Amino acid sequence: MPFVSLATNKTVSKQQTGQLMQQLSTLMAEETGKSESYVMVEIRSGIDMQFAGKTDPLAYFECKSIGLTEAQAKSLSTAITQLVHSELQIPAERIYIEFSSCHGAFWGWNGGTFG
Repeated sequence: MPFVSLATNKTVSKQQTGQLMQQLSTLMAEETGKSESYVMVEIRSGIDMQFAGKTDPLAYFECKSIGLTEAQAKSLSTAITQLVHSELQIPAERIYIEFSSCHGAFWGWNGGTFG
């Protein structure tokens, strides 16, 4: 049930996208304590975006999971920022991350919900 989505104006190659998706999937599983078999990752690159009035490289993440805690959000913020800076050379001050926690009854899967 963990989901992480990356939107960036930087163009990312297919090979790099595949590697980054795997790294984000593993990271989300480790940080949330959930099985990686439930983790979903989305990457959209090369899209029109600007931040602080500039179109310099940037990243926006959405991280969602059932029961995500504040401590997990803080840890994920650090880990995701370090990963994206290392892999895509996007400065930390040009990365926004939105975290959401939801109740299992509001997360559908396999024709039902987790609640």
